[in-house]
Amino acid sequence: MYQVSANCARGEKQVAGGKGLVHMKVLAKPEQMYHSARLFNQISLDPGCSIGYHAHEHETEFYYILSGEAVFNDNGTEVILHAGDITETGYGQSHGMENRSNAPVELIALIVTE
Repeated sequence: MYQVSANCARGEKQVAGGKGLVHMKVLAKPEQMYHSARLFNQISLDPGCSIGYHAHEHETEFYYILSGEAVFNDNGTEVILHAGDITETGYGQSHGMENRSNAPVELIALIVTE
């Protein structure tokens, strides 16, 4: 099976009380992942936009940075992420991400469930 990028569902929404809209392309739906994951998306954060600080219980979220520079809040500690960097947040941990740069940040987000 394959999926043509142009056919992927797309949307925009505010995430976890963050600033601005997060642009999302759905790479796979939960039923395609045997309900072992609930999200597999390509995400774009415009300058000044963010994913609000939030916790994960009974699941783990991974971010893989494709391009740009993002400020990642890892349980209250801010770190700068660049292309190729990977994050992992799960089981009671919290995170958020903000684009404080002048260029978009592109990333892949995967939420794996228990």
